[in-house]
Amino acid sequence: MIPNETREGVIAIVRDAAAAILRIYESEFAVQHKDDDSPLTAADLAAHRCIMDGLARLTPDIPVLSEESAHEVPTAQRHSWPRLWVVDPLDGTREFVKRNGEFTVNIALVEDGVATYGFVQAPVTGTLWHGGSQVGAFRRVGEADVPLHARNADAPLRVATSRSHRDGRSEAFIARIGDIRPMSLGSSLKFCAIADGELDLYPRFGPTNEWDTAAGQCVLEGAGGQVLDLRGRPFRYNQRDTVLNGEFIALGDTTLPWREWLAA
Repeated sequence: MIPNETREGVIAIVRDAAAAILRIYESEFAVQHKDDDSPLTAADLAAHRCIMDGLARLTPDIPVLSEESAHEVPTAQRHSWPRLWVVDPLDGTREFVKRNGEFTVNIALVEDGVATYGFVQAPVTGTLWHGGSQVGAFRRVGEADVPLHARNADAPLRVATSRSHRDGRSEAFIARIGDIRPMSLGSSLKFCAIADGELDLYPRFGPTNEWDTAAGQCVLEGAGGQVLDLRGRPFRYNQRDTVLNGEFIALGDTTLPWREWLAA
């Protein structure tokens, strides 16, 4: 259980990071590329610095694994961390570059491999989601929290598709479901939309990293949903030599027959 003071402190940090992102979003900015050809902007780095500094002050005893500095952390070192913050300072940089607003700030607390509490902030809309499986999920409206509940799915299923990462396996899986309403959305907003009851299902067979999913998983689980690998196991973090995730299914209604669609 995350203490209230820590929760509110992290909320302040993600809001500060969102403000730093918006200052650059509203200006002309350059785009660099990392070794894997993914884009990098000054906004990624500004949000990273804001979060790293903020968490160092708020929880100096909890180490941080951030997308922008993970390459500096040896695997053995992070494996020795029973608790850590998993951070994506700007999830959806491609959407940021396209200026479509569908990007987020992600922070998740991971304890013994389990993502226990997450924060997802959408800088453009100002919407903030937070929560975890043990306490529920919430959308922060002003200074009040609105509880979230994933919906009981009915036809047509509302299926999330990625704005920038479409792949053949996902398309084939979606085609086997039948009566659907596909909805494109960027970044971890897909998890939050399922938690909000606006979407039902998000299959992902392409590559992601742990910081792409941890915070969104917390919010979705708090709303009654699940993020599962293709063997039906909940996603776990900081357990392997790589930070790359395997394939997964995120769903709001846990009774959906996703294994049948997969097997077909």
